[in-house]
Amino acid sequence: MSGTTHHDTDSHSEQLAKIGTGLKKRTEIALGDEFLRKAVAFTTDKLKTGKLKAMDDFGNWEMWRERGRVIREHVVSHLDYYLTQFTDNVAKAGGHVHFCQTADDAVKAFLDITQKAEAKLVAKGKSMVSEEIHLNHRLEEIGVEAVETDLGEYILQLAKETPSHLIIPAIHKNKQQIADLFSDHSGERFPPETRPLADYARQRLRNVFLEADIGLTGCNFGIAESGTVTLVSNEGNGRMVTTIPKIHVVVMGMERLVPTFADVEVMLNLLARSATGQKLTTYTSFLTGPRREGDLDGPEELHVLVLDNGRSSQLGDPQFQEVLHCIRCAACLNVCPVYRHVGGHTYGSVYSGPIGAVLTPLLQQDYKEAGQLAYASSLCGACYEACPVKIPLHDMLVQLRHRKVKLKMTPAAERIAFKSFATAFGNVTLYKMASKAAYYMQQPLLRGGAIRRAPAPLSGWTQSRFLPMKPKQSFRDRWENLQRELADKPNEKEPRS
Repeated sequence: MSGTTHHDTDSHSEQLAKIGTGLKKRTEIALGDEFLRKAVAFTTDKLKTGKLKAMDDFGNWEMWRERGRVIREHVVSHLDYYLTQFTDNVAKAGGHVHFCQTADDAVKAFLDITQKAEAKLVAKGKSMVSEEIHLNHRLEEIGVEAVETDLGEYILQLAKETPSHLIIPAIHKNKQQIADLFSDHSGERFPPETRPLADYARQRLRNVFLEADIGLTGCNFGIAESGTVTLVSNEGNGRMVTTIPKIHVVVMGMERLVPTFADVEVMLNLLARSATGQKLTTYTSFLTGPRREGDLDGPEELHVLVLDNGRSSQLGDPQFQEVLHCIRCAACLNVCPVYRHVGGHTYGSVYSGPIGAVLTPLLQQDYKEAGQLAYASSLCGACYEACPVKIPLHDMLVQLRHRKVKLKMTPAAERIAFKSFATAFGNVTLYKMASKAAYYMQQPLLRGGAIRRAPAPLSGWTQSRFLPMKPKQSFRDRWENLQRELADKPNEKEPRS
């Protein structure tokens, strides 16, 4: 929750959440929402500042980044081995692993568990993968109620919106909006104050924990050597969801593994500091199998759904395999100059920011629509500098743009323009002619020494900035003139010593 300024209930963020396609339209809506821009900038700045302080306190941060990169590279390069080891150890601990090739396979596996248990209520912990496969919608279709128990996710479920940040899903909401939402839902008025709002959510969710037939969570890391599921959270709902219901279902991406407990110690240090600037998240849970004899709590059944859904297509790809190294810390979102202006809903996917701009088109194998996200970047490289496992997202964004061009999915006019550009810049004579022509062609557009309203296709640029005037004499011309002047001067004799 950010700020206390009242905002219209029919917010731009709500419009964004309902728009399925059209990056340009979503961007225009987000840029027109001053509150959203301020809220996102305020929170991401706070997270970024916390991370920088945590880095300084930690010591040699670059050494830890390299350790994290090596661990993730090793796991992804030997993923078949560690998946087998993890699966065997989950089974030895009494759990069940379900491999799911597609999102539909994962939903079907979960629905089978639900129907076998005759479940009517699912208590959900925070899970980006469940958002990826649209699980809530599918459960609603068969009459099973799924309730988000993470506070941010619960707020968005009531608002019928999707998350706009990987770790702070309701980053775009303020206290007044949440108070209005809870008031509409409960029938009683709430002030825009944290304590009564949190108390209401706690009261509502307590019954969900007690009555749920199934608890569902994501997985931050699966530990291959023991079959352990690791969960991190700053709310206690994760432990309630995993201990009270009779069945615990984990949905995890197939790449979310580490070999040993020693390795997960490295990753947890990187994750907490990169995500929120904490030394350690408030709740770090290690879950190995269902309840055993003598245990005071825990589920009677544990099911782990391991999802592919396009991930295996990146294995062996020299350009994109490293995208599977991601630990979902959202550090790249917090430093991205594009994300801070438009928020997460603009990306039209559960994964936003620089990682979403790369991951979404790869997972969906959609370079026409989702591939547009590769252009939602300044290519400044801040995401790489922030990434705790050194994923070169800026390079991947360039490669995605290149792939889109090679598949001829860019507009014909754009292809012609760049072909002409390449021809002109590849020939000195043509370059000089084009440079001189540009000076005269700009004259009707100049206002106060700059182009402030350009025709298409440059009109998008001049909506928010101007183009400087091209000088009559270029640097190349000035240099050549200077060289001629020096050549025409008589050689002066060397002064005597």
